Amino acid sequence: MQGTVDGFGYGAVTPLVAYVMACLGSALGLRCTTRSLLVTHSWRPAWLALGAAAIGSGIWTMHFVAMMGFTIGETPIHYDKPVTYASLALAIVMVGVGIFIVGYRGATGTALFTGGTITGLGVASMHYLGMAGMHFPGRFTYDTVTVAASVVIAVVAATAALWAAGRVRGLLWSVGASLVMGLAVSGMHYTGMAALSVQLDGAPHTSGGGPAASVLAPMLIGPLAFLLLAGVIVIFDPLMVAGRPVRTPVEHKPGVPAAAAHPGRRPAPDEGRGPVRRPEHHGSRTPQNR
Repeated sequence: MQGTVDGFGYGAVTPLVAYVMACLGSALGLRCTTRSLLVTHSWRPAWLALGAAAIGSGIWTMHFVAMMGFTIGETPIHYDKPVTYASLALAIVMVGVGIFIVGYRGATGTALFTGGTITGLGVASMHYLGMAGMHFPGRFTYDTVTVAASVVIAVVAATAALWAAGRVRGLLWSVGASLVMGLAVSGMHYTGMAALSVQLDGAPHTSGGGPAASVLAPMLIGPLAFLLLAGVIVIFDPLMVAGRPVRTPVEHKPGVPAAAAHPGRRPAPDEGRGPVRRPEHHGSRTPQNR
């Protein structure tokens, strides 16, 4: 028999909170990606990894905050924790692959298309793997066309976000990009949920409904704490807000002038020159005091 599905058990509360979490993760991830483009290659992997973890954690948290309002009227729902946490790891890894491609190849052309596609597929895969971790006496069925639409939304949103991370430098523009990405990610989630229907096995149970907040809340503590930590790093790094190139120390490499090592850096007046010699007075061999 077909189950009765309700995705808004708490009204507008869960969609709004889920949207905020998606925007937060997107904002932190985009700023970290932007920051990675302003530093030397030695620091770039750390910033890109932090950005991938922030976006993946934000999207995963958004998904399960939204799922707090999901109920099946005829049966209770349980979560498989290993599968649920595997969806978090999948999101971080696939988003990370896309971000690293753009971080090292640039937010243009083939690199942007490839990175955006992988990142979008990571978002969609996280959603459907998270849904596969839900256990109840029955199964989910999906409308293929609506599922395809949700994947397209995820890919387009991820591509636009990575383009913004590579091109946008101002704080207000980054905030605007994160709001758009949060809307797109939330739209992808609810589009995927619209593709869903429930087929129950046997007679309905006497008490149905979704998992209580006390079940899902402990699972969200870790990603929320990480987002808080990432937010602290962003707040205390002024270049994350200002978006200006960092003044890195001169790298002393044989045969490489300091100005060539840092193209965007204005050399000091005497930088790159040899020792300054004063004119010699050949008429006197007496050393002069300096």
